Amino acid sequence: MTATEAQNGDIVDAAADDPPDIRLPRKPAPRKPSTRLVRYLVPVIMLVLLIFVWQVYVTVNEVPHYILPSPVRVAEALITDWQVLLSALWITVEITFTALLIALVGGVALAILMAQSRWIELALYPYAVILQVTPIIAIAPLILIYAPTTQSAILICAWIVAFFPVLSNTTQGLRSTDHNLLNLFELYGASRWQTLIHLQLPSALPYFLAGLRIAGGLALIAAVVGEFAAGTAGAGSGLAFRLLESQYRLNIPRLFGALVLLSLTGILIFFATSLVSHLLLRKWHESAVRREN
Repeated sequence: MTATEAQNGDIVDAAADDPPDIRLPRKPAPRKPSTRLVRYLVPVIMLVLLIFVWQVYVTVNEVPHYILPSPVRVAEALITDWQVLLSALWITVEITFTALLIALVGGVALAILMAQSRWIELALYPYAVILQVTPIIAIAPLILIYAPTTQSAILICAWIVAFFPVLSNTTQGLRSTDHNLLNLFELYGASRWQTLIHLQLPSALPYFLAGLRIAGGLALIAAVVGEFAAGTAGAGSGLAFRLLESQYRLNIPRLFGALVLLSLTGILIFFATSLVSHLLLRKWHESAVRREN
């Protein structure tokens, strides 16, 4: 062997002994503050532009306030009628969240029962579907007849609408548990309770949170529909009655103010449920974890 061959052989052997060049994936670059600012600034600018166009249109065309009030008149109505609208809003929000809480507890409990027993699912699930597909405005008069109070009737209306999304999504999540993991739990002798707590419920959590976001908005809508059907007046009336009252009195600025409050309430409910979903899923679920590339 020549010196050159020996030298080349040493080089080859040395190269073979070197560890492979493994490049770890780079961590995702943090989102720039300017990007976050633009993300929130663009919708705000769009909203301000729409309000400006609305104000200009009403002013230039001299539209009567009982046809289309200007944003300034709507703001004045919110300020002057704040106590009336706020008390009515509180009643609607209280009914909404009470119905949502009952729907969450009942929907999750029934979903667990149906996931554990096929017979319970066959017996109860069709009737849950019937309640969901029946328009709530059609059965609201019957609920108002048989319910002991008007407030309880509105609560039942809101609960019926919010119940099915929680039940359906949670049931689907419990059914979507990985069969290989279920077999693994059976192999290690886990009980049905242990399998439910440590495997099925965590697997169904994203589905449940999706149903929560849907049910939150639907509970508010159903509460307003129930108030429309009930037509309650007085101290216990919600924001829907204030809408009807403003319409009958041609107080359109107050009507728009009530609509603004309802819209803001729905937006806050959506953001609150989305925040809960993000906090519970951000560290482990693919839908909330930021991609590395």
